[in-house]
Amino acid sequence: MKNMDNIKEAMYYDIIETDKVHCYLCPHNCIIKPGMLGACRARKNIGGRLYSLNYGKVTSVALDPIEKKPLYRFYPGSLILSAGTFGCNLKCSFCQNWTIAHEEADTRDITPSWLVEQAELLKDRGNIGIAYTYNEPSIWYEFVYETAGLAKKKGLANVLVTNGFISKQPLRELLPFIDAMNIDVKSYTNEFYKNICKANLENVKETVETAAGACHVEVTTLVIPGLNDSTEEIGEIARWLASISPEIPLHLSRFFPNYKMQDRPPTPKDTLYRARDEARKYLKHVYLGNIW
Repeated sequence: MKNMDNIKEAMYYDIIETDKVHCYLCPHNCIIKPGMLGACRARKNIGGRLYSLNYGKVTSVALDPIEKKPLYRFYPGSLILSAGTFGCNLKCSFCQNWTIAHEEADTRDITPSWLVEQAELLKDRGNIGIAYTYNEPSIWYEFVYETAGLAKKKGLANVLVTNGFISKQPLRELLPFIDAMNIDVKSYTNEFYKNICKANLENVKETVETAAGACHVEVTTLVIPGLNDSTEEIGEIARWLASISPEIPLHLSRFFPNYKMQDRPPTPKDTLYRARDEARKYLKHVYLGNIW
């Protein structure tokens, strides 16, 4: 059980029936009984009200290169103060950050004002703002919303590194504070999202399309052998992104066995080169990740 000190009442929920709550922060639309958690493990029904368990709790804070997010065309060469918490609203069996997304993780308490102050102090080292990253920032919504508002007033950039699985209303209310997003598009098939991530592709596509009209957007796809690595599927992702804007950068990242997906080999480099060539037919900026 997480430390229950300093928990905060959640946004985006309704009280229904007797002490049950309906959380509509993300498309899971969890109906949560008293004492139970939502799918993200970060929101809990306590006495008939919904609370954020990860508000002000961080698992990691670090000053990272902006390219590590990855954002290659948003203030390249700069640094950004990066912070993350615990939990995730997807269940990807290949999760790269499973120790904080799906397991019990050590945390320490911070406040929005503290994080903004640290970001300001690091300006002389090249810091441009705050990235909400490492785990899924949308389920850290209350903390991100407050912090991003404060950071915006100080002239700091706000960056989300996200799976894009968030409902329309909370996304639209957060976007005025957000300057850039890297959004995972894990596959271009609903079957992949349903079976491997326990989510829905269409919701993620809506997030990309909405965000691209409001801030700088880059997209990442982890290319997994035998699952989403066909040239045809990569081409479909690239064509769809190009229909929004051919300027959207696409990062094609190499898979390595992790978490519950240990039965597949690393992505062959030739697969990534072919995928890049296909994506470049439609997009101006295509990059390869983890290709050492």
